[in-house]
Amino acid sequence: MSKLPGNAGVSVLGDKSLEFYRDPVSFCQQRIEKHRSRVFQCRVLNRPTAFICSVQGMREILCEKSNMFLKDPTDLMTNMYGDTVVTTNGEEACLLRLSLSSLFTGSCLKSSNDYITSVCERCLKDLSLSGGPQCAYSAFKRLGTELVLGLFLNVRAEEQPELFQEIMQLCTQHWHGLISAPVNVKVPLWSSGFSTALDARDKLMDIIKDKLENDTQGFVGSLGSLPLPDSSSASQHLLLFISALIPKALASLLTSFTLALSGNQQTRQRAMEEPDYLRLVLLEVQRLWPPFIGGRRIADKDSTLAGFHVPKDYGAIYISHSVHRDPEVFQQPDDFLPERWSGRNAGQEHFLCSFGNGARGCIGTKLNDVFLKEACMYLLKHYDWCLDPPSQDLEYKWLPVSRPANPPTIAFTQLDLKTSDSSDNG
Repeated sequence: MSKLPGNAGVSVLGDKSLEFYRDPVSFCQQRIEKHRSRVFQCRVLNRPTAFICSVQGMREILCEKSNMFLKDPTDLMTNMYGDTVVTTNGEEACLLRLSLSSLFTGSCLKSSNDYITSVCERCLKDLSLSGGPQCAYSAFKRLGTELVLGLFLNVRAEEQPELFQEIMQLCTQHWHGLISAPVNVKVPLWSSGFSTALDARDKLMDIIKDKLENDTQGFVGSLGSLPLPDSSSASQHLLLFISALIPKALASLLTSFTLALSGNQQTRQRAMEEPDYLRLVLLEVQRLWPPFIGGRRIADKDSTLAGFHVPKDYGAIYISHSVHRDPEVFQQPDDFLPERWSGRNAGQEHFLCSFGNGARGCIGTKLNDVFLKEACMYLLKHYDWCLDPPSQDLEYKWLPVSRPANPPTIAFTQLDLKTSDSSDNG
């Protein structure tokens, strides 16, 4: 057992939170090089914290030793969403996951397919109409919003446009509270972002409770009939499922997908013709550009991670971007090589942690895969695309959800205008 490289710093003065949040990727890379270790320590959120940037360390914290590293019960996610499958620990988390898992698998998943297909068509069919470049990220975020509100809340944009717009605005306000300072201040003519977010949450909860009481169909009806711990649990989970988190994650991955394949006709053609190859492409997109930078835990007892001693009450943060580029596991870690997933890294999808991993991994991962494959296949079948202008700043920002800091503009060209026109006229 070795001592963690680095320095935990002194209280307050030694805190590195601002430096980390400003650029988490550079923050970690500099320390990996300085300490010659993919596991190191420093002070973040005024707590000594172990940073985990290796596949081995990630697998330990999320899988093998997950019962020793717990979710922080005081974090902002709990403040904004309450006790959910994402924020609870121990037996409560296991029971919630067991209750909810049926909604994201099997027949429930299959019943969503037609709606997912129709939303992809409606949101993506006009990408080439303007004749000029599009901010693809915005179009993809709208697609994600329509998917989650339609599937989880039975609110469909084409059937209830006013209610859809109201909920979308409230979700945006609520999201901004998640990424603002948790200061609840309200004075005449001004409210803090956090205060505005709490107001938005209350309005969303009123809509959600009304849905749970009066709607017996689809996901809402199924959720309302589950054996959950108390009357507020269903509404808190619905708030989580319709939040801006999912549309932003989907928009992040779809944007990275379009950028990775921009101008690459051969790769696009192969991905369209071979579903297995599309799967490899999407794994590689997720590896290089994970939508979430990672996750944070608190050590419940003295433990070790990747051979280093982690004392009780230390924070532990796994960094997806760094884990996914661990050269011990991924050769040429910075290169876009979909073929690696059918070669050296075949069967190693469990080394990715974009959506967590192990027993506490994202409960909706399979549904997210369906979203992604359907949207990507629609793009591949209907469009050619390239960056317009060809030279753009594609530097990523990684918090709170990854995307190019300057949303790229992409020119989409319809692949078969005649076929498209005839089907529209028909």
